[in-house]
Amino acid sequence: MGKYKLLENGIYDARPLGAGRMLLLGFQHMFAMFGATILVPILTGLDVSNTLLFAGLGTLLFHLVTGGKVPAFLGSSFAFLGGYAAVAPLIDGSIPNTELLPYACFGVACAGLVYAVLAALVRAFGVERVMRFFPPIVTGPIIITIGLNLSASAINHCTGSWWIAIAAILILVAANIWGRGMVKILPILLGVAGSYLLAVAFDAEVRAALVKNVSEAAFFALPVKMDQTVFGLFSRGNVDRDLLLTSVITIVPLSLATMVEHIGDVSAISSTCGRNYIRDPGLHRTLLGDGLATTLAALFGAPANTTYGENTGVLALSRIYDPRVIRIAAVLAMCFSFSPKFAAIISSMPGGTIGGVSLVLYGMISAVGVRNVVENRVDFTKPRNVLIAALILVLSIGISYSKAGALAFGSVSLSGLAVGSIAGIVLNAVMPGKDYVFGQNPQGDESVNFIIQ
Repeated sequence: MGKYKLLENGIYDARPLGAGRMLLLGFQHMFAMFGATILVPILTGLDVSNTLLFAGLGTLLFHLVTGGKVPAFLGSSFAFLGGYAAVAPLIDGSIPNTELLPYACFGVACAGLVYAVLAALVRAFGVERVMRFFPPIVTGPIIITIGLNLSASAINHCTGSWWIAIAAILILVAANIWGRGMVKILPILLGVAGSYLLAVAFDAEVRAALVKNVSEAAFFALPVKMDQTVFGLFSRGNVDRDLLLTSVITIVPLSLATMVEHIGDVSAISSTCGRNYIRDPGLHRTLLGDGLATTLAALFGAPANTTYGENTGVLALSRIYDPRVIRIAAVLAMCFSFSPKFAAIISSMPGGTIGGVSLVLYGMISAVGVRNVVENRVDFTKPRNVLIAALILVLSIGISYSKAGALAFGSVSLSGLAVGSIAGIVLNAVMPGKDYVFGQNPQGDESVNFIIQ
């Protein structure tokens, strides 16, 4: 297809494609984000249809804030999985905790607003001065603990159906390592679909559940259920203020990792498209767009949004960088959100499929944290760095796996991840010897990405 001419308004000239080819490219981008995006509501208990709706709406909002210049798709963020698990854990490992999920969503909505604060700081002081307070010695260990804290959940899902889990892992790994073209771009989707089909073919219980759920689901319904939103929570009139505060303190620190991920993603998109989007439309605009999309989604009971690496891979594969194609994909995702039968197929997924994919995913999240530390060449001969990393890891993991599972301060409970994150940020700020300079090592700055590629 080749590259197309960049017009003065920042839009790539896609007229040679025609409407049909642009629609086809839009479907390609939608399927690229699909496997990872639907996995987050499956793992948290949030609604699949609602997730697709606000992935689309969030993407359109991001494009509005950034002037329609950045060809980025926003899908569900994995970085907040630990926050959902801490505030609203699944009942018996599989049943959505509808009472507590709105509280978790409130915390995520507040985390999205932190993006706006950072965007204002970047606008006022520049990205280099702001990012000095969020170095890899803080973000790396935090990311490592996100994956490790979730590892037990993956094992629990695999229990009783290990053969399905192993099939999912083998398909995902094969697609990721040996795949070519779109196969390499879609390892999560292929792992989910392949193991699911095997389970339907050889497991009568899975097959019966699928037929029952799909036959009972309607063809059309509104994806938003107001009683499961933050607005529905406050309309009840008996809001637990202590739990609200706990949710905010537990989840907001996770935005530290996701904001660094965002910067890496925008840098990667810039490199792919051959245009510096950090300069134009500006990092402050992309951060603001991402944060507002996350807040909007969370308020209506959908997962946090983030720029998606899978879609950057599609950009590199197709070499079509027109943002209008991404907006077509967003509209297509919104259309699918109005089909309960489609959601029923997703909700009938066997535990082995979820567990197998999660094993790889959670391990990859921790590996990303290691990569963040290694590629930024963090000097562990310095006592300050050893102390910061040690306290983040021990507090985050130790508290999470303690008998209480959290640290109580009066009526407010903090997860291990929250305590570890706060400790790391404060220690880095007060201890002498800060030497991280954002932009000095572009490879290191782009080494935060929670997406499997």
